[in-house]
Amino acid sequence: MTTITRVKLSTLMFLQYFVWGAWYVTMGTWLAETLKFSGGQIGLAYGTTALAAMISPFFVGMIADRFFATERLLAGLHLVGAVALFVASTQTSFGALYGVLLVYTLCFMPTLALSNSLSFHHMTDPGREFPGVRVLGTIGWIIAGLTIGFLGLEATAVPMRMAAAASVLLGLFSLALPHTPPKRLGHRPTWRDVLGLDALKLMQDRSFAVFVLGSFLVCIPLQFYYAFTNPFLNEIGVVNAAGKMTLGQMSEIGFMLVMPWFFRRLGVKYMLLVGMAAWTARYVLFALGDNGALVWMLYGGILLHGICYDFFFVTGQIYVDTKAPDDLRAAAQGFIAFVTLGVGMFIGSWLSGLVVDAYAVAGAGPAQHAWRSIWLVPAAGAAGVLMLFGVFFRAGGAEAGRTRGRVSV
Repeated sequence: MTTITRVKLSTLMFLQYFVWGAWYVTMGTWLAETLKFSGGQIGLAYGTTALAAMISPFFVGMIADRFFATERLLAGLHLVGAVALFVASTQTSFGALYGVLLVYTLCFMPTLALSNSLSFHHMTDPGREFPGVRVLGTIGWIIAGLTIGFLGLEATAVPMRMAAAASVLLGLFSLALPHTPPKRLGHRPTWRDVLGLDALKLMQDRSFAVFVLGSFLVCIPLQFYYAFTNPFLNEIGVVNAAGKMTLGQMSEIGFMLVMPWFFRRLGVKYMLLVGMAAWTARYVLFALGDNGALVWMLYGGILLHGICYDFFFVTGQIYVDTKAPDDLRAAAQGFIAFVTLGVGMFIGSWLSGLVVDAYAVAGAGPAQHAWRSIWLVPAAGAAGVLMLFGVFFRAGGAEAGRTRGRVSV
């Protein structure tokens, strides 16, 4: 990979995740404090990303890979998305906002896979080169959060408009990316190809089936964090909550660097268990912490993000890659993404909203909630999945060895 290609791909990742981080983290605070939406409505709004994650494989697999150069498709999706996101920032009713936001996420979510595939296409050694490019995405997310928090914009529509402006810039920049022709020109993919249904044969393996079920179940309590942490921190009076939440992405970078060391000592099963345990611990810390003497618990819960994300999601992706035969790896990754980021996160979005509404404190002023009770719900859910996973999941020695070897390279 040439230097100019590296710079272009790094810029792509920076802008891609700057856009996402700019609107996604603080949308719940804007919806709750300014638009006075209920917890159920906020959960459904966040669920649009999960719906788009379920639908986007059809778009990418049936249309994008057959007819369009990737860089031109990225440009079109980001430019249309910019318009949709700006329109969303002007809405004040739930129905109108939900519809426009769904249009936007249907444009944005496919670009995550497309930006990765474009990057891989132009790398000579993706295993060595991709992490250095992808880390710019995390940095973009961090800078978006720091900017919004420093300027005190969390309860406004400005973050969405900032993301829309960055999306215009990204759409125009995408036209300067290296040319990447359609990968399946002349090939007619089937619905089984798009949904990764060929990977269902892997479910005959008990360990893989337990892994899929456990991953699906744990994604339900996970969505509490993404949808309601920023409203929670703002409601209890934490200053610059969006900026402080970027500590989670900073820890993500750190733990990503030390993952090979942990893999050699823990293996697949215990890496996944540590990740699940970290989600439980995070919610317990949120439940017990406050904005006074126990504020360190809130910081601890945020800093656990590196373990929560890397040890669970990244380890799971590596496990699937090593468990599936060569001809099923892409299908298996698509299938697990559909189950977790799609179905699991959608149910989590809906359920988290119901729980937040159930613990609203009547007569305590606007948008007040019994947060300790709220956070104990996903803590109990994650703990339950952790125990079931620990009992029933078995990572075979061959898979564990292959995974440790691959990660340590």
